Amino acid sequence: MQELIFITNWVHPEVVDRLRADFRVETNANGRQLDKEELMEKAREAAGLMVFMPDSLDDALLAGCPKLRIVAGALKGYDNFDVQACTRRGIWFSNVPDLLTEPTAELVIGLIIGLGRNVLEGDRYIRSGAFRGWEPRLYGTGLAGRTVGIIGLGAVGRSVVRRLQGFRCSIVYSDSAQMPASFELDYGVTRVSLPELLRASDYVLPLVPLKPETKHLLDAKRIAQMKPGSFLVNCCRGSVVDERAVQEALSTGHLQGYAADVFEMEDWLRQDRPQCIAPELLNQPKTLFTPHLGSAVDEVRKNIALEAAENIREALQGKRPRGAVNCPGR
Repeated sequence: MQELIFITNWVHPEVVDRLRADFRVETNANGRQLDKEELMEKAREAAGLMVFMPDSLDDALLAGCPKLRIVAGALKGYDNFDVQACTRRGIWFSNVPDLLTEPTAELVIGLIIGLGRNVLEGDRYIRSGAFRGWEPRLYGTGLAGRTVGIIGLGAVGRSVVRRLQGFRCSIVYSDSAQMPASFELDYGVTRVSLPELLRASDYVLPLVPLKPETKHLLDAKRIAQMKPGSFLVNCCRGSVVDERAVQEALSTGHLQGYAADVFEMEDWLRQDRPQCIAPELLNQPKTLFTPHLGSAVDEVRKNIALEAAENIREALQGKRPRGAVNCPGR
């Protein structure tokens, strides 16, 4: 009998077809997020599991899946998954590290422009029926002549830098590693300390993974160090930013605006995570939110799932998956 693969969310039919050539495949086709008990029941007999951003795995769940040999994330960041528990139980964990970079960087630029130029407020004003032609209102902040500060110059950060060329803005970055001199010269970026970046930047972009040391990296203290009237745009992980502190800074006017594609409530392995986005933050007028659209480009999402499928195929053939992030021993 063929080994079972369970896919926890909707995927393109091509992904299922590719796996069904060699395996039995079951999917959560309705796209509703499975709770822990449902996921354990569905995965109990599976040799391979394809997971997505809303999922989370801990040791207790893995204990209920004795046949499991690989968990393949159709994602880049994997802080919702206990990779160490996978390793202890001899289970591969893989991700797709590269395909999300470009669409995420595109969304960052879109949120910067949308927030600074009052695009959402303008749309609401038009739809209200009050617009009768040009009038002096909704003056915003452009990028030309401004300073953009990027915290973490990994793959997404570098991709954002490339897309900012031509906007005539200054770019500074803070990172534990310094970029090669050729990159800094070619793209006109300058490495500074984090306090310097916060003081100087009109737009602050955290682009770091969620780790214990980056949880609430931008807390009330650091937000207070930001340039008065600046903007904060978060497209990495919700808990890198303290949303309560953001709300307070918006209320006082210290922050001119906040845009986010990610939220603290999504960071499932945080025992103290909020269960929703605070109404006080949602009601702030100078905000622009998207529902985790970083990689939500149709062709990109299909290719991400296809690569996750290849990771499953390789692991179940006894090979090291190309996207392996651990090295389990049995």
